[in-house]
Amino acid sequence: MKILLGDFNAKVGRDIIFKPTTGQESLHRDSNDNGVRLVNFATSKNLVVKSTMFLHRNIHKYTWTSPDGKTHNQTDHVMIDRR
Repeated sequence: MKILLGDFNAKVGRDIIFKPTTGQESLHRDSNDNGVRLVNFATSKNLVVKSTMFLHRNIHKYTWTSPDGKTHNQTDHVMIDRR
């Protein structure tokens, strides 16, 4: 089994075309450039982004908070083999 995890600085959105790879439980609605790259990499290596697949409260999803405490992002992700 392959497991890949890290801080990819990727905001993965809830785009319909990404659903088989990312699910629908991302903190973000839209993906940034790194998010698109992450999804493309995962798809090419037959991986899924599991950190965006499971239902959690938003307070448990974000992995970075701005110094003023108002902005939250989910930029750390876990990918595993597609089964």
